[in-house]
Amino acid sequence: MPIPDFEALMLPVLRLTGDGNEHTLTEMRQQIAKDLELSDAELVEHYASGLQPVFSHRIRWAIQYLKEAAALQWVRRGVYKITDRGSSILKQGISEITTDTLQRFSEFADFRQKVAAPQETSSSLPPTEGKNTPTELMERGFKMFQGMLVNDLLERIKSDQSEPKQVGPDAFEQLVVDLLKAMYGGTGIRVGKSGDGGIDGIITRDKLALDQIYVQAKRWKDTSVGSPEIMKFAGALAKKHANHGVFITASEFTADARQYVEGLEQKIALIDGRQLAQLMIEYDVGVTDVSPPKAYQLKQLDETYFENL
Repeated sequence: MPIPDFEALMLPVLRLTGDGNEHTLTEMRQQIAKDLELSDAELVEHYASGLQPVFSHRIRWAIQYLKEAAALQWVRRGVYKITDRGSSILKQGISEITTDTLQRFSEFADFRQKVAAPQETSSSLPPTEGKNTPTELMERGFKMFQGMLVNDLLERIKSDQSEPKQVGPDAFEQLVVDLLKAMYGGTGIRVGKSGDGGIDGIITRDKLALDQIYVQAKRWKDTSVGSPEIMKFAGALAKKHANHGVFITASEFTADARQYVEGLEQKIALIDGRQLAQLMIEYDVGVTDVSPPKAYQLKQLDETYFENL
């Protein structure tokens, strides 16, 4: 049978996890392929880019969408488990799950809003319909992929899972230092500890340590950073006779915090969670390149060539 699209795979994924147990990505891929009676040839079928198998790729997207709708939860690397919402969906006895099915959940609607390209107006716009050109569809797909990666990074950074790879406060400080080193070059050290005076890291941009950036990192999940925290950081900079600082949080900044920064003589940059994730992608921190080994080449008619024949 033809390899199902990723929407058609969402219900099989949810049914497989419906026993309430933890399931690995490999297990789900193998069992669903068996249930669908996919041939060996279909299982090794690759996209034109040669990057990855079609079936494996679509299973990952099915899992991703269910996770964004809070129907599945990430347990640890490559392991997932159904949620109460997922179980509730199964109890409805539906025959399929689509993006429209998931759109009624606020988490998924918010996700679609964040990652959708500006011209997207339908949650399930067919790839060959609408007002989009093929180039615009490729651009939209790229933006959606990037948006999902931002969400994945934030989920990992904010994760409360009690597993070895959890990003705790100390690891978050190191992540921030690694990112700023990648952005500015030079050297960087993490100094965050009890009684650190509000300084968690120092980025040195020249060999004589004359140009330094002081860093404050707050791995807060939901609580927004307000002006009192910025005041403390500004005070810590003043004690160091420093004029440059970067305050990074995994959550957000309040309006009064951003307003307070504008009135300071010191230059303090505020980076919230989504900006942090976007910068991590831009500077290759915590992400890996999965570009096709052979890039797609887009060509169009050369009018000049034919005019000069």
